Amino acid sequence: MNPIEGHLSTRSPLHNILAPTGIAIVGASADPTKRGYKAMVGLIKDGYRGNIYPVNPKAGMILGVRAWPSIAAIHGNPELALLCTPAPSVPGLVAECGRRGIKGAIILASGFAEMGEEGARLEREMMAKAAAHGVRVIGPNTSGVFNLHHHLNLLALDGLKAGDIGIISQSGNMLLALALEAQHNGQVGFSTYVGPGNQSDIGFNDYLRYLGEDEHTRVATLYVEGFRDGRRFLEVARDVTAVKPVVVYKSGSTEQGQKAASSHTGALAGSYQMTVDVLRQSGVSVVQYSDEILPVAEGLGLLQKARGKRVAVIADGGGQATIAADRLAEAGLTLAKLSEETRSQLRAILFPQASTLNPVDVAGSSDANPSLLARCMEIVAADDNVDSVFLVGMFGGYSLRFAESLLGDEMRGAEAMVDLSNVTTKPLVVYSLYAPIKPPALRRMHEAGLPIYASIEHAVRVLAALGERGQYLAERKRQAPFAAVTPVPSVQAMLASARQAGRDLLEYEAKALLGDHGITVPEERVVRGADELAQVAAELGDQLLAMKVVSRDILHKSDAGGVRLNLRGTAALKEAYQQIMTSARIYDANARIEGVLVTPMADKGVEVIIGMMRDPIFGPVLMFGLGGVFVEILEDVAFRALPLSRFDATCMIDQIKAKKVFEGVRGAAAIDKKALTELLLNVAHIVEAYPEIQELDLNPVIAYPDGYAVVDARVIVERAADGFFPTEPIKKEPA
Repeated sequence: MNPIEGHLSTRSPLHNILAPTGIAIVGASADPTKRGYKAMVGLIKDGYRGNIYPVNPKAGMILGVRAWPSIAAIHGNPELALLCTPAPSVPGLVAECGRRGIKGAIILASGFAEMGEEGARLEREMMAKAAAHGVRVIGPNTSGVFNLHHHLNLLALDGLKAGDIGIISQSGNMLLALALEAQHNGQVGFSTYVGPGNQSDIGFNDYLRYLGEDEHTRVATLYVEGFRDGRRFLEVARDVTAVKPVVVYKSGSTEQGQKAASSHTGALAGSYQMTVDVLRQSGVSVVQYSDEILPVAEGLGLLQKARGKRVAVIADGGGQATIAADRLAEAGLTLAKLSEETRSQLRAILFPQASTLNPVDVAGSSDANPSLLARCMEIVAADDNVDSVFLVGMFGGYSLRFAESLLGDEMRGAEAMVDLSNVTTKPLVVYSLYAPIKPPALRRMHEAGLPIYASIEHAVRVLAALGERGQYLAERKRQAPFAAVTPVPSVQAMLASARQAGRDLLEYEAKALLGDHGITVPEERVVRGADELAQVAAELGDQLLAMKVVSRDILHKSDAGGVRLNLRGTAALKEAYQQIMTSARIYDANARIEGVLVTPMADKGVEVIIGMMRDPIFGPVLMFGLGGVFVEILEDVAFRALPLSRFDATCMIDQIKAKKVFEGVRGAAAIDKKALTELLLNVAHIVEAYPEIQELDLNPVIAYPDGYAVVDARVIVERAADGFFPTEPIKKEPA
């Protein structure tokens, strides 16, 4: 039965390709410097149980295996071909594979699209042949493939251990680094590895789907330089993360997802942060540093999730307890508040000088009896206020540091910790400064499935990933469905008119669109001549007013001197009107000026920005952050891909680094987060209803203790030549 929920209702075709009953090695060789030799050696040494078909017109036997002069001449039924030949030969060989009934081809050669136009032409020719003959392509420019549970090792890497971590990596050296790290670890093993190369056919979303279905893979791990279809990847990730963890290390920034844009949102989108945010939104555990990849993958594979982010720390040294507390806080975790019952039980077994607050510092209580640490873990694990338990210090090394006679007590403590891990649902994570030398007690715990780390930072990153995954899964279950927004005919007509005219919505049009969908917008008047100002002044009353130029050709009104503030009375309005017209003409003599917009001044509050753009990689993406003129300088923003859930909207607000401003500072009242959440959801629904909207900026929105004010709004309309309509309808998710 397919374990992946949702729209992935059919089994991935990659199962037959990555677990073939027969494989043709095209370009097989007896020369040890050739990839065709290394692939043969890897298959033979690892005991591949299927049939091997070396293809080389100049050899009768290769490494004791009968060779064939061509793919067509093979007597047998290979399901996979490894092409070890130069790039120019590949299109013809792919066609030959298809005619022979081979459904998958791994292409090692470089010299395709990554090398320029001529290579791109060759890649297009190869893919045309593959499509015509029903061949799925891994690569080209791939580092190779292994499937250790099927003894398929086409990289001829030694020392690989079969296990439950699946890896997809665009870097062959990164795979090698992980393989060497796993050998040093001794307990980590791999299921499947694929180097996706150019992803000319099979992309990250296809590989993730396969790993999600693979019974031998417990956690999927990806090193990504660039997505070919990020939107599809997010959809697959939402399905896979429901049943197993997914770990991603994203190198660099998604430059291919950037595009020149006039809005603040467009300028900030396409960033590394945007990629991280939308991946985490789909339940992916994103690691920041390459040396975190394997520790986090191992920890999630063994422990899966934590109920929440409250951690109890037990330490045998105050210094490391403080370091652990610092790193936990930085990772967004909290020190659990231990109950009085828990503290009472700890006091009963520890020295009087021990601290039973969290972190728990045993203060020498375990020096003569290290198994006491296991009892401490058992006590705090029973506390309902605790989600995870973190042991910090020198456990495993007491017999080395103090007396060899303590070895038996340490082994009893290790067994007690193993027993506890088997009965509690709460993750137990251990940092030991003796981990690098693997003393017996730590080996016993690791072999039993308890992760042991030689770095506090790695251990904390694992705890953070466990807490994030648990929170994500819990919120996923709580989400309720929402009704889609029905487009308003007058808004559709307005957008169609702007698109036909090749322009964006003017500010008052953008606010009218928002108002038609229940978003509170300020009272305002469009003034097309100075003779209208007296009537406008009378209608808006005795209050401070703002005046802004209305022009399709002036996008940044302040830069053009097109804004005047704190105006009161007809005389002030007329003077401001003339100043704006003069400044606008100086800024752009050819600008088409419709008039000015007059609106009451907004009260002071907290300025935020809400924006949207249709990213070429991930589709429509919403942004929230601190607003005003400093948005692109501070870049304190959060991103989420559409569709947006209520949990997503709440998390966007809580993610802002300067979120303390939202709680009220220097006597100011806290802002209305509920109103901002509803505004974010409303904007997301509007974008879903009108695919003509290419970019949207509400900047600033001023947040108040009760509601908000949309001070400025910009809607950039899709041009016919831009091609930014989504290629697929947005998949509806719960809100």
